[in-house]
Amino acid sequence: MGTAGGEPFAFEGFTLDLTRGCLLGSAGEIELRPKSFELLRYLTENAGRLISKDELVNAVWRNVIVSDDSLAQCVSELRHVLGDPDRRIIKTVPRRGYLFAAPVTVSPRHSSIRQPGPNPSVGADQAHSVEEALPIEPAVSPARPQPLSLPDKPSIAVLPFANMSGDPEQEYFADGIAEDVTTALSRYPSLFVIARNSCFTYKGRAIDVKQIGRELGVRYVLEGSLRRAGNRIRVTAQLVEAETGNHVWAVRYDRDLADIFAVQDEISEGVTIAITPAIAQAEQQRAMRKPPGNLDAWAAYQRGLWHLEKTTPNDNALADSYFRQAIDLDPNFPGGYTGLAYAHRRAAVRRGLPATESMETARSAVRLDPNDAEARVCLGFMLLWQGNLTGAFAESEAALTLSPNLASAHGLMGSVLNWSGQWARARATLENSIRLDPRNPHLSTRYNAVTIGYYLSGDYEAAIKAAKLSIRAYPERENDYRWLAAALGQLGRVEEAREALEQAIAIAPAAFDGHVCTRVPWRRLEYHAHMLDGLRKAGWEG
Repeated sequence: MGTAGGEPFAFEGFTLDLTRGCLLGSAGEIELRPKSFELLRYLTENAGRLISKDELVNAVWRNVIVSDDSLAQCVSELRHVLGDPDRRIIKTVPRRGYLFAAPVTVSPRHSSIRQPGPNPSVGADQAHSVEEALPIEPAVSPARPQPLSLPDKPSIAVLPFANMSGDPEQEYFADGIAEDVTTALSRYPSLFVIARNSCFTYKGRAIDVKQIGRELGVRYVLEGSLRRAGNRIRVTAQLVEAETGNHVWAVRYDRDLADIFAVQDEISEGVTIAITPAIAQAEQQRAMRKPPGNLDAWAAYQRGLWHLEKTTPNDNALADSYFRQAIDLDPNFPGGYTGLAYAHRRAAVRRGLPATESMETARSAVRLDPNDAEARVCLGFMLLWQGNLTGAFAESEAALTLSPNLASAHGLMGSVLNWSGQWARARATLENSIRLDPRNPHLSTRYNAVTIGYYLSGDYEAAIKAAKLSIRAYPERENDYRWLAAALGQLGRVEEAREALEQAIAIAPAAFDGHVCTRVPWRRLEYHAHMLDGLRKAGWEG
């Protein structure tokens, strides 16, 4: 369906302008990477035809050798900006290629250009040049956009930060923070993030947050302001639930401007790190308010996570059922499979059975979307728990490449490094994971990993200190008591060691036997012997 004259392609409310090299949506121009634009152009030109991966790679990356990941990343970006989470527009045909399934029409250029009035003094050639110089209007004017439906997963728009300093030169600083936060949030697979160009159409306009939510089709809006006084700067940011106008989270930064770019990076990172857990908590609260019989796939997934975090056998069974419901509602949603894999794993461990089913479920999630970092993390943990440290490390690297600020990916890598003997590097990675998600209900596993790293490296004093800090926050977990007992035993503090040992056994005798009397697959033989040596010095007679 190529257009020799470069006329725009129109589909699903979007316009692909080949002359200007841009994609237009209801709120204006949508930012695309050059290769993603080329891929979209080729798909729309061949709409309705199944195109192999090789053909697409040859068309977009001419005379360049690239991996399938390059193509997959561009497809993922296109689905994101087109609001196509269910793959209705760009369909994947397994082992064959891709199909652009949306109807595509050629939009004659004169129909989307402001036409000049008649002017007898302008000749035909001159009139053509005037017409070409005039801007193209989107299918829907940004001043009167139509309400958009919400994506299946949580969606957010980062508005331009208001410059309240009265200094026009600070405008770039405010814009830079909003741009950096948008870019960073876009790396999170669990979020749908509106592109910077669409958000910046609201720059300098006083518009109600609820209206912005309707016009951009988002559930959350981040807004902020910047005020400078002398060599001090104050930046405020707040996350608002667009539908209700309720504030979900807010923060204020007061900083010296010794290094303005370092301050910008610090604020951007701080806002990004804080937003994702705030949204996750708000999403769970939304899901729990819905009637169980009226859940969509995302809400069912969130309910499953809520029960999974409770760790009881009954809650794990409920989590299993909600994850299955999410899969039934949307078989292409990787989250349902990752949640189900964790539930399968927990149930298998509790019954003393191999977690074969959980591994296959995690692989299903990655097959559905190789660019889903959370699915990669899930598979990585399954591989780790089977003792496949090499495979687990590869998955953690892939996840961090896709989403550098994903806390669970840092946690996975830290665990792998720990059991690989790279304790200093592991500790730094684990601490980064904790900083990225300081309210995660499963942080005890990260703290425990730090304790283990200190113990295995022979720094028993540091292991004792780390274990006690973790026990203070999570007194019901037996893991820390076990390693605390071993560390105290190594230092000859027998009375304290015996007390910690008794606690470890009393809290979870089955778990104690499972980790002590037998060697778990991810623990090297010499590490297991090292732990047993400390426990025997603590008074264990096994």
